[in-house]
Amino acid sequence: MGAVSPRIDRIRYPSVNPSPSLGLTVVLGLLLALTALGNDVFLPAVPAVATGLGETFGRAQHAVTAFLAGLALGQFLWGPLADRFGRRRALLAGLALFAAASAGCALARSLPELVTLRFVQGVAMSSGPVAARAIVRDLYVREQAARLLARMTVVFGFVPLLGPLVGAATLSAGGWRAVFVFYTAVAVGLLAAVLRRLAETAPPQRPAPGFVALAGNSLRLLGDARFLGPAATMLSVQMGILAFVSHSPVVLVNAYGVTPTQFAALFATVMLGQIAGGWLGNRWVLRRGIARLVRVGVAAVGVAGTLLAAAVHAGIGHWAAVIAPMVLFLFGAALVLPNATAAALGPFPHLAGTVSSLLGTLAFALGALVSATLAAIWAGTARPLATAVFLAAAAAYFAERRLFRRHHG
Repeated sequence: MGAVSPRIDRIRYPSVNPSPSLGLTVVLGLLLALTALGNDVFLPAVPAVATGLGETFGRAQHAVTAFLAGLALGQFLWGPLADRFGRRRALLAGLALFAAASAGCALARSLPELVTLRFVQGVAMSSGPVAARAIVRDLYVREQAARLLARMTVVFGFVPLLGPLVGAATLSAGGWRAVFVFYTAVAVGLLAAVLRRLAETAPPQRPAPGFVALAGNSLRLLGDARFLGPAATMLSVQMGILAFVSHSPVVLVNAYGVTPTQFAALFATVMLGQIAGGWLGNRWVLRRGIARLVRVGVAAVGVAGTLLAAAVHAGIGHWAAVIAPMVLFLFGAALVLPNATAAALGPFPHLAGTVSSLLGTLAFALGALVSATLAAIWAGTARPLATAVFLAAAAAYFAERRLFRRHHG
C-alpha cells in the first residue's frame, strides 16, 4: 500500500493561535474527555441498573459494551463529516444527538432499550474527541500540537478523576436514572459553549464525501508507516486503559469487595497518574521532543503492566495490587497518547478529521472486543484483567521499537 498522496501530504498551515486561551483549552479538553465521561459517571450505576431493571450484573454490563461499540462506529463517521462540513457543524450535530440519547436513557423501561440508547449515546459522544483532535491539527503541528494535547490531557484527567465520584453521588441522590439526567445537562452545556466559543478551523478545501472516498483515505492511511507507527503504539496503550475501565467495577466490587463509593475513590486515584503525566508532558515536550516522551511513556507502561500481572498472578488479594500499577500505567499513557496523536496527525493536514476518526474507531472497536471478552471469561478474579493489561503493555513496547522509531525517532 502506497503513501498518502503528496498533494494532500505536503500542504501545511501556519499556527493561527500561537498561545491557546485557557477557555479554548478547557473546551477542547472536555470534548476530548467525552468518551471517558460516558463511562466513568455511569460505571458506579451498573449494579443499580441490574437491580432496577431486574437483570443480572453480567447482562447489565452490556450497557458498557454497547457504549464502546457506539464510540467505535461514531468515531468512524464523525471524522469524515468534520472534514467535509467543518468541525463546528459536526460538533453541534453530535452534541444535540448526545442530549437526545441521554434523555432517552433516563426514560428507558428495559435493559434492551437502555443498551440500544447507550449505543446511540456512544455514537453521539464520539463527535467530541474526533473534532477536538482535528481542531488541534488545524492550529498546530508536531511538538506544538503535542503540547496543546498534553494540556487537554490534564483537563481530560479531571473527568475520570471526578466522574466516578459524581456518578456515585448522583446515584445515591436520585438513582441510576439521575445519572442520565446529568448527562443531558452536560450535553446542553457543551452545546452552549461550542456555539459561543468555538469558531470554524477546518481548511477551506474540503475532501469529497462518500463511502468510497472514506474507505480509500482510510486504506491509504493504514498503508502509510508515518501513521501506522504512532497509531499502533497508542492503540496498544489504549487497550490496557479500556480493559481497566470496562472491567474494574467487576474486579474491585466483586473480587475485592469494595463498595461503589470506595470504587469511585480508587478509580479517581488511578486518574491522578494521568494528570501527572499530562502536566509533565506539557512541560517537557518542547525541550525533549515527541519521540523521547513516547519512549519514556512506553517504558512506564511496560513496568506497570509487568507489576500488575506479577502481583495478581502471585495471589495478592488486596485492591492495591491493581490500583498501584494502574497509577503508573496511566502516567505513562499520558506521555504516550498526546505525543503519538500529534505524530499521527502531523503529516496529513487535509485529512485531520479522518485520521482522528480512524484512531478512535480502531481504539474503541478493539475496546468493545476487550470488554466483551473480559465479561465472558469473568470467573471471580482479577487475572484476566491483569493479563490483558500486560499484553497491551508488551504490544506497546514492540510497536514503539519496531514501527514508531523508524519514522518518528
